[in-house]
Amino acid sequence: MTVETSLHNTPLADVHLSLGAKMVGFGGWNMPLQYESILAEWEHNRKTASLFDCSHMGEFMVKGDPLACGLDRIVTQPIVDMPVNTCRYGAMLNEEGGVIDDLIVYRRGPQDWMIVVNAANIEKDARHIQAHLNSKAHFEDASFKTAKLDLQGPQSREVLKALVPGIEKLSYYTFDQFEINGASCLVSRTGYTGELGYEIYCPWEKCKEIWQNILDNATVKPTGLGVRDVLRVEMCYSLYGHELDESISPLEAGLDKFIDDKKDFIGAKAMAARPGGCGIGYFESRSRKSPRAGNKIFDAAGKEIGVVTSGTFSPALQVGIGIGFVGRPNKDVGVEVFFGDEKNKAAASITKRPFYKNGSLKS
Repeated sequence: MTVETSLHNTPLADVHLSLGAKMVGFGGWNMPLQYESILAEWEHNRKTASLFDCSHMGEFMVKGDPLACGLDRIVTQPIVDMPVNTCRYGAMLNEEGGVIDDLIVYRRGPQDWMIVVNAANIEKDARHIQAHLNSKAHFEDASFKTAKLDLQGPQSREVLKALVPGIEKLSYYTFDQFEINGASCLVSRTGYTGELGYEIYCPWEKCKEIWQNILDNATVKPTGLGVRDVLRVEMCYSLYGHELDESISPLEAGLDKFIDDKKDFIGAKAMAARPGGCGIGYFESRSRKSPRAGNKIFDAAGKEIGVVTSGTFSPALQVGIGIGFVGRPNKDVGVEVFFGDEKNKAAASITKRPFYKNGSLKS
């Protein structure tokens, strides 16, 4: 297999190939799908520590007072009250109240910010943010000079503190600057797997060296995007393009707690005025049959009531699990639904989030 030249490559593209990874296009990037079986990678992450290349993600650097420069109005969450060295998950909306992207805001200093966005949305997000910042802000797109490595799993703290003394002091959704292999790196205690984990933002040119130093620990294995999707569905985390897009409001997507309803952010009035039709729901198959994005959802009488946005087989539960939009009367826990099409339907039950409840996320 060769590196795909029509896609963007992370600093580790050749390394992934040398390790035997199966490569796929994702969000405009050439990315590792898996190195071994999805089940093996799932088990390793849930029990030990896995290393993901997430250098495809976008990073924007903004300098300015959040109120005076317009940054605060762009994000659904309050950021003015964020302490330095904390980060906060939220979204930015269009004027119709739909989600342009979900993101994490990092406060590096009183007027120093980093915004992390999804890979496929880097260009449109940059345009949106720059259009709503004023002359009091300084904006830089650092996406192609900032690499990102995610070390995730219950043993990730023990692995990383051997390389980065002091990392054990970080609490959930905080970060700091650390020196790794002679480079200043931002390390946050965040992740997308439901396990204890850290995200390392490092200079593009130092990525290979840091990747290898982490992998030198025999506890750690490289892991692909395939199992990352299984892990995030087990946790009921949203994925842009599935549970989120510009036609879906964050309220419909179940992101209520990441919205400040007292704040005047872009799209707030339109979002609040939307009729409350469908909302996000979570369901567990009665068998090993797994739902797939695009499957229809039916009620017990056979009436179509929604659509699956994400689905997979859960190694934790040993059944299929799914996320989808359904009519609100059908979202009650225990309600029987079916997924598939008119000819082939599989039984499932509405359940609470998350599917996986034994993670080390906040340990």
